[in-house]
Amino acid sequence: MSSATLAPVFAALADDTRWQILQELGRSDLSASALATRLPVTRQAIAKHLAVLAEAGLVVPVRAGREIRYQALGSRLSETARALEAIGAEWDRRLAAIKRIAEEPS
Repeated sequence: MSSATLAPVFAALADDTRWQILQELGRSDLSASALATRLPVTRQAIAKHLAVLAEAGLVVPVRAGREIRYQALGSRLSETARALEAIGAEWDRRLAAIKRIAEEPS
């Protein structure tokens, strides 16, 4: 996953309301109206947040009769977690190399 791909995900996740929306959608698929009853945010604001989450690939709209519900995409979050693990492993490797160099006898 490239930094260009990760940036929109991190930007979407950086907002507390979007994080709360993702948590609610992790429990069940919900419409914007249903989310508005659970969170202290208007339905219109929820719709804007859902658009950002959808653009980042974190949620997808699913038609359920006359209603559009949103579903969290765990695969995108897992992909992001793997990318962060790879970055962390690279930093661990670099820090270990610095430690070895620092501890070498002169």
